[in-house]
Amino acid sequence: MTTPNLTQRPMLTEAQLALLPSSHPLRSAGTAQSPMIRAMVGDRPEHPPVWFMRQAGRSLPEYRAAREGTTMLESCLTPSLASEITMQPVRRHKVDAAIFFSDIVVPLKVAGLDVDIVPGRGPVMGTPYNTMERISHLPEVPDSAFDPIREAVALTVNQLGETPLIGFAGAPFTVAAYMAEGSSSRDHLGPRTMMHRDPEAWDALASWVSRVAGQFLSAQIEAGASAVQLFDSWAGSLPERDYREHVMKHSATALAAVEPYGVPRVHFGTGTGELLLAMKEAGADVVGVDYRLDLDEASRRVGPEIPLQGNIDPALLDAGWDVLQKHTMDVLSKGKTAAAHIVNLGHGVPPSTDPAVLTRLVELIHES
Repeated sequence: MTTPNLTQRPMLTEAQLALLPSSHPLRSAGTAQSPMIRAMVGDRPEHPPVWFMRQAGRSLPEYRAAREGTTMLESCLTPSLASEITMQPVRRHKVDAAIFFSDIVVPLKVAGLDVDIVPGRGPVMGTPYNTMERISHLPEVPDSAFDPIREAVALTVNQLGETPLIGFAGAPFTVAAYMAEGSSSRDHLGPRTMMHRDPEAWDALASWVSRVAGQFLSAQIEAGASAVQLFDSWAGSLPERDYREHVMKHSATALAAVEPYGVPRVHFGTGTGELLLAMKEAGADVVGVDYRLDLDEASRRVGPEIPLQGNIDPALLDAGWDVLQKHTMDVLSKGKTAAAHIVNLGHGVPPSTDPAVLTRLVELIHES
């Protein structure tokens, strides 16, 4: 396999940089020249950059110690704690980027909605938002509501130096699915039915979520994030025709909200192999690929000019080093078919993962 000979996307323009404060790491700390951001704009740095989804999570003993006595949402909205958790995997694993520690329902919480994260169940709404009457009462969210997020991001980038921070938000379909059903489900039947039974109400709900997601991402960029990822946990439950008709425009709205800043935008979903081209068309600069589809096939589907992110199978983290090493080298080889490759898992780090395995995996990737 050979690396495509493609022209890389230019770095940020002066007009884009002018939208960022002078202290932003893309202006003051040189994160634009980091291996991670270079790969995200289509360059191939000296070594493949790597970060892990859910790298700041339950696999780390220091995370469990920091979280003791707090709820998930309290942790996300306490700036000093969110910053500390964000930094932990960077210190331990020497990954090439931090991912902001947050949750997809944090924007709902700052909007004043009745939402909680229940252990063993995930996000739970006090009341579902599945009728136009309920949706019509959703509030407009002032930008000041995201001040705790800005504070946490600022605390973090002050420690990261040249290592970029990736901002994070849940994609409109996934967040709206939780809101419509009131909690998680196996097949997301409620929102899938709603978009056909009452498309006007679905559109109103997803439109509200997309606006708030854009605010959430913008707050993180303005405070120092050098890239962002829109994470769509449940879009894989949709056929492409429904994604394009009922969902794609809302993801595009969220991504378009941060387009003026010029930072790279990653779009990732689980089970979305058949949706990758539509996800790119929604405004992604980098397409994330889960573990179900090889990267060479993903590159064929979206085009070789698009950088890809992925896609080591999380199940193999506990399958023995020889198995994991062989699989990782195959992923790296197939990633060479894309314009650039950001190495990641094909989903989040399992809580049972031995942190030493992740540290060793980063070393292997950096040596490749």
